[in-house]
Amino acid sequence: MSSKVLIIGAGGVGNVVAHKCAQVPEVFSEILLASRNQNKCRTIAADVKVATGRDIETAAVDADDVEAVVALIRVFQPKVLINVALPYQDLPLMDACLHAGVHYVDTANYEPPNLARFEYSWQWAYRERFTAAGLTALLGSGFDPGVTNVFCAHAQKHLFDEIELIDIMDANAGDHGHPFATNFNPEINIREITQSGRYWENGEWKTTAPISVRREYDYPAIGVKPSYLLYHEELESLALNIRGLKRIRFFMTFSDQYLQHLRVLENVGMTRIDPVEFQGRAIVPIQFLKALLPDPASLGPRTKGKTCIGCDITGVKDGRRKRVFIYNVCDHQACYREVKSQAISYTTGVPAMIGGALLATGRWLRPGVWNMEQNDPDPFMEMLNKHGLPWQIRELQCEEHARD
Repeated sequence: MSSKVLIIGAGGVGNVVAHKCAQVPEVFSEILLASRNQNKCRTIAADVKVATGRDIETAAVDADDVEAVVALIRVFQPKVLINVALPYQDLPLMDACLHAGVHYVDTANYEPPNLARFEYSWQWAYRERFTAAGLTALLGSGFDPGVTNVFCAHAQKHLFDEIELIDIMDANAGDHGHPFATNFNPEINIREITQSGRYWENGEWKTTAPISVRREYDYPAIGVKPSYLLYHEELESLALNIRGLKRIRFFMTFSDQYLQHLRVLENVGMTRIDPVEFQGRAIVPIQFLKALLPDPASLGPRTKGKTCIGCDITGVKDGRRKRVFIYNVCDHQACYREVKSQAISYTTGVPAMIGGALLATGRWLRPGVWNMEQNDPDPFMEMLNKHGLPWQIRELQCEEHARD
């Protein structure tokens, strides 16, 4: 039986989620897309109508306003709310779901607006309330976090008796032609990259200076790219949920040009998140910078090239050491032809739809607050292949990983 779905957020990812939900009428009978800017929702709805023939409803709502979201939910009566707004709004939207009795999905963990720190503690604190309400909250159903968590769960279930090492590798070899632009929300993206790097090893967290640990990695379909150690939220849950794990890290590619621009912006104070006085009013520099940079949703028609994101995993199977790379390769132009989006939004939006579908159909439905790897990976992996993000597995030499 199909269900109604409410999508909150009409940026690049919201556009993809709306398209992908419309492609599965057997799962989602009705779709409501809402954001502060209803005109953006209407533009997406018009594109969805042309692409799929389906009508989707739109509404204006402030995701920070719990009462307004609850009122919208009670009118539309969805089974699932998919949150693709900003990470700042995770907690108000979780509150709204609890008040209105709706299951919840997001793609990134909560981050306070005035503190550049993201961790799951704020959302994990909702476990008892969601359990008592008989509702499911599914955290981080994007690509990384999200698909990468499920790749690790698949490896734990099917490929290894014990996993020792995980490196999550994220490469974007796309070219949008701008001197400097971010592939998703500039404020969130720059806050993430300029933080100290962190990784988990032998039961403790270790910290590195921002963008200070570099390695060369040979990505399928893309080739060798410089990759830098960052902290990413999926490390926090995977360190708890993968048995026998000794180390987990996250690496992302950046061009020299991107890093040069970022260093200059940092040096002149444009990445600051605290208010400064300017002409008699307070402004936040990074928010002003966001207004100057290209809108990530505008990059789709001009971005060419591919992404490759996956998990480099070493462990033991049947008494022998083994190393594999589980990954997806996504083409920017192919994504734009399908849903008018570049691959970064596409690789986040497709898993958000899949997470919502697995709740709507009951396959991942159980009371509580859950990270992706805590669920059976099989139906999610199957749906990735069906809905635009096919995965592959490459066997690797264990010795290469040990030298890093």
